Amino acid sequence: MVLDERLKNNKLFWGIIAAVILLVVVIILLLVQSSKQAKEIERLEVESERMELEHEYADLAEQYALYEGQKMVLKNDSLIERLEAEQIKVQRLYEELKSEKATSAKRIAELRAELETLRGIMRVYVAQIDSLNRENKNLRAENRKVRREYEKVSEQAEVLLNQRDSLNEKVVIASKLDAVNVKVVPLRKNGKVAKKIKQITQLEISFSIAKNVTASTGEKSVYARIRKPDGDVLYKSESNVFPFEDSEILYSCSKIIEFAGEEINDVKMYWNVDEYLFPGEYEVEIFADNYLIGKGVFSLAK
Repeated sequence: MVLDERLKNNKLFWGIIAAVILLVVVIILLLVQSSKQAKEIERLEVESERMELEHEYADLAEQYALYEGQKMVLKNDSLIERLEAEQIKVQRLYEELKSEKATSAKRIAELRAELETLRGIMRVYVAQIDSLNRENKNLRAENRKVRREYEKVSEQAEVLLNQRDSLNEKVVIASKLDAVNVKVVPLRKNGKVAKKIKQITQLEISFSIAKNVTASTGEKSVYARIRKPDGDVLYKSESNVFPFEDSEILYSCSKIIEFAGEEINDVKMYWNVDEYLFPGEYEVEIFADNYLIGKGVFSLAK
């Protein structure tokens, strides 16, 4: 009876022991499984964070590349060097993330902190470029304004110069002598008017000098040029020349007058006819002080 009771108690004891062991095994298995799941979850979280960081680093590298061509507007060489160094760092860290070398939460956290630093530097870079671009835009606008003002001043100066030249021209024109009522009369040997070309021994050129208080006074050399119908000038000698417009031209006859600013009437000059004159229309031009001061036409008939 007692033996049976002992056996019964032993079986109960070992049953409890077995149950405890089984429970411990189950608990251990559950803990191992939970640990594996936790590690897997951590791995997945790290992988997700790595992929997210990879995209963010790719975006930042693209921003650096986008602003690469604008470095020329920066005047700070040290900032340019730092930016170039940071651009290389961004690319290196991006390659690390792409190669899946960053597999720990610690390294991912370090890369996240580094990303924020790099973004801060990029913001400084962008801010400086935008500021310089605004300054350049303002300078271009100012240059356009200055150019417009310069063009306006130049136009005004040109207008003033033209006005001055016009005034000078008017003064010159006003001071020029004016020969009026220019006439040519063909004369016979006896001084009477010749009716036919063969009767002409002399051509009488007459004109008046108009009053002009702005012209210079004193002795004036007056020259007459008689042009034949074919345009040639009548002259006695090749030495009969006078200055006109930076050259010397032939004259037919000349006379010295005294001009005092008042009108001079009935000034006469003569051409002695020693050559054959063709019938047709002739022209006479009067010059003084390097100006053409008057002209007239006359016709000779057979």
